[in-house]
Amino acid sequence: MQTHLVTPYGEFELLRYPSQSDDPLQAWDAADEYLLDTLAQSPLPDGPVIIMNDSFGTLTLALHSHAPLLVSDSFISRRGAEENLRRNGIAPETLRWQDALAPLPANPALVIIKVSKYQALLEQQLILLSQVVTPQTRIIAAGKAKEIHSSTLQLFEKWLGDTTTSLAWKKARLIYCQPRANAAQMRNPYPTVWPLEGTAMQIRNHANVFSRTSLDIGARFMLEHLPVMSARHVIDLGCGNGVLGLSLLARDAEVDVTFCDESCMAITSARENVELNVPDALSRAHFMLNNCLDNVASGYADRIVCNPPFHQLQTITDHIAWQMFTDARRVLPRGGDLWVVGNRHLDYHNKLKRLFGNTQVIAANKKFVILRAIKR
Repeated sequence: MQTHLVTPYGEFELLRYPSQSDDPLQAWDAADEYLLDTLAQSPLPDGPVIIMNDSFGTLTLALHSHAPLLVSDSFISRRGAEENLRRNGIAPETLRWQDALAPLPANPALVIIKVSKYQALLEQQLILLSQVVTPQTRIIAAGKAKEIHSSTLQLFEKWLGDTTTSLAWKKARLIYCQPRANAAQMRNPYPTVWPLEGTAMQIRNHANVFSRTSLDIGARFMLEHLPVMSARHVIDLGCGNGVLGLSLLARDAEVDVTFCDESCMAITSARENVELNVPDALSRAHFMLNNCLDNVASGYADRIVCNPPFHQLQTITDHIAWQMFTDARRVLPRGGDLWVVGNRHLDYHNKLKRLFGNTQVIAANKKFVILRAIKR
């Protein structure tokens, strides 16, 4: 794994977060290098700098002297930026960060965007930008060439202004956008709202939340077998829109549920869904923005339900699920249990058996399996 990056703005040591000794992936990509090389070809404009979706702080660190504002939906990205600042001798407390739903500062001089492959997140961010940029704002975006489509450029055109793209370099491409004098005045389509089948509940999903327009099939399978009335404090780990924990609150008048996710939009969606559908249960609902269960005390909950992601940002990986399972074992008391739903091919059964010494198959179909592991 390469950790040393040379840029026109200096040389840096960079790691992904959370750092793993056997992680073969580096903390930056060709799009980061392309952006920094291009920005260095002319002086940066004077004024506020906004950086969006900087995965582990590479761009924020390189442009640190310009006091950029890092805008991200990811708690892990924020922690990654803080750790890489510290690793390179800069106090992490100097990081200026805000979540991707917060209003942006007016009249930015420079906006740098790492293009998410999730177009809904990109569109939400462009909508917020359309409210604050001016024709003098310089906007430059970058991403993998294979993920910058004509539809991507059309979003920039729709919400901001004239848009062009660069030649590809190392399978990365840049986007240049010239903001219009008059911002687009169109309806913001986010969050989306849809009915939860079989109930009277309405589910709100902000732009970057998984399965944004309908119930995902893994969660649907888990809801059919969700354990009720046998635990007093449950963690919905990797909660997304919170549909699992929400259903527990609606079915059990005595259970407390903690909704935990690393996405700000997920936590906001979960909170809004409790407020909208079971407002009387709000006192029994708790919301935690975190990397898995970092710093959560042992015995905090007697049950954890989990529909693990198998990707981090744009990288397919199983280390998040492994950390979720490891953290769950630490946090659960003796006799507490972990319920997991996942694709059959992901082999969660053996992972849980290695950690807990036991695994029970609760239900299975052609695609998914629900597993239960008990802390002995």
